[in-house]
Amino acid sequence: MINAMEHEGSELPDTSFVPQLDARQRAMLAEMGVRVWAPRPPVAAQVTAPVAAEAPPTAVASASAPSSMPAPAAPAARPTQVRPPVNDAVVAVPQPVAAPARLRPAGVDAMDWPALQAAVAGCEACGLCRSRQNTVFGVGDHQADWMVIGEAPGENEDLQGEPFVGVAGQLLDNMLRAIGRSRGGSGAQAAYIANVLKCRPPANRNPLPEEVAQCEPYLARQVALVQPKIILAMGRFAVQSLLQTSEPIGKLRGQVHRYQGVPVIVTYHPAYLLRTPGDKAKAWADLCLALETAAASPDRSTAP
Repeated sequence: MINAMEHEGSELPDTSFVPQLDARQRAMLAEMGVRVWAPRPPVAAQVTAPVAAEAPPTAVASASAPSSMPAPAAPAARPTQVRPPVNDAVVAVPQPVAAPARLRPAGVDAMDWPALQAAVAGCEACGLCRSRQNTVFGVGDHQADWMVIGEAPGENEDLQGEPFVGVAGQLLDNMLRAIGRSRGGSGAQAAYIANVLKCRPPANRNPLPEEVAQCEPYLARQVALVQPKIILAMGRFAVQSLLQTSEPIGKLRGQVHRYQGVPVIVTYHPAYLLRTPGDKAKAWADLCLALETAAASPDRSTAP
């Protein structure tokens, strides 16, 4: 490309750096006062190759001398890329150190009643330990024929440390009294009452699967110690935990299930019956089935 002419009286520009013009062409252009401009190398070439150091002034002066043939440009030597030393201690991204897992005390399946209750009281196996007021272990005769298992403690249970208190607890007491059982009775007239979870979930939310899994060994040991003739599972989460199923209560009612070899009768939670009183008749039918099943169960003294 040809640039504008130089101002009059200025020194004529050097045009020898344009390799495609011979000496005669360069001399003619110089006499006309025309500067010959050559474009810079493409930008991509500058990005892919490191910027070379500028040539010394002597090299520029020698390049401006006219010659009969354009001197071929010597290819620039590709500089060796030198990687900076890597300091692993600085560059490496530190991996977070996992907090030690909180585990239940070992040997739950061999604990007696005092050891089991102490283990539950000090349990920190899940996050519920941070929001609870009290653990809710269980209540009733340790040798009861009946065992009632609910879902999780509510606000009143958390404050008092006892399962099934408040209005729902009063309804449960009335249901048990109708079949000759009570939480304060003994032997054949007793009922041992416990929950799947031993700590209250915040705001009475539904139990999480991992929370149920952490508490399940405690409940299993309670069943093994009581050795009841019948288990009354009350509420969806109690049923799912004991029977390891996701079937709704409506499909599981009216049948005899098993947990650790003990017959299990499925029924509705008293809190649900308070909201849906029309299903109290179904709950009464479940109690009658439990009575029949317990009467047909072998006596614990003769059971293998």
